[in-house]
Amino acid sequence: MKRKTDVGDWMTVKPITIEEDTSIMEAIHLLKEKNIRRLPVMRRGKIAGVVTEKMLLTFTPGKSTSLNAWEAHYLLSKTPVKEAMNPRPHTVTPTTPVREAAKLLHDRKLNGVLVTNEKGDLVGIFTITNALEALMASANANGG
Repeated sequence: MKRKTDVGDWMTVKPITIEEDTSIMEAIHLLKEKNIRRLPVMRRGKIAGVVTEKMLLTFTPGKSTSLNAWEAHYLLSKTPVKEAMNPRPHTVTPTTPVREAAKLLHDRKLNGVLVTNEKGDLVGIFTITNALEALMASANANGG
């Protein structure tokens, strides 16, 4: 049996995505509904960036600090996620060794990276949870 040592063996395939013009409020609701913490942001089928729960919840539109809760909610329902996203997310490929991807997560203090094929198309997402699953399986296979 082949040892599962590549990102492709552990990544979450077909991750939930959103379009760049989706509102911040819609993205927050989607994260909560699906119980996830990050969303790849797409532009015409290609990766435009990534947003995380933290990015969305800490996003403040401009310097407008005098907004009341209703005004802030309204503004977030009209602001697209492209305003809050990271336009240059870290990526790995399905053939990247898990240890390299885990090192990237550790060194960059990331909770997840996008997985792309050779054409740059999104094929999955690899998170700390996926890395821990790989570690546990490895420990079990080695009797520890």
